[in-house]
Amino acid sequence: MKSLFFTVTLLTCLLMVPSVSANDNKAEITALLHQFLAGASRNDAKIHQSFWAEDLVYTSSAGTRFGKDTLMQGVQSSGPIAEADIRLYYGAEDIQIRIYGDVAVLNFTLLGNSDTEQLRFYNSGTLLRNDSGWQVVSWQATRAAD
Repeated sequence: MKSLFFTVTLLTCLLMVPSVSANDNKAEITALLHQFLAGASRNDAKIHQSFWAEDLVYTSSAGTRFGKDTLMQGVQSSGPIAEADIRLYYGAEDIQIRIYGDVAVLNFTLLGNSDTEQLRFYNSGTLLRNDSGWQVVSWQATRAAD
């Protein structure tokens, strides 16, 4: 009888623990993406540091492949951009996110907007949820055909 009471109590407690739904994860990743793109517009090294996982594999639209160390060297060598000096603002449209447990696949159209042009790239990323949240482990950028 005690074990039945314990089992029922345990199951009741487990059912009361809020689970993170796929929609919650999608909302979190969407917010993370927008936060990252705002930071990337300012060339914010701290935003880059937290967005990319240590074992990142990044395939650029120019056809080069590199890791986080190389990416961060480029960010740090350029330095931050003051708000008044930003000429290219990054945004996203057509965001699609698929959740597979602690893995998410992100696809979106990256927009780079300036006074004189709008750049469009199709970006795909694979994110992994770890102790610090979601981080990108793989990224592919392809310039959209005009």
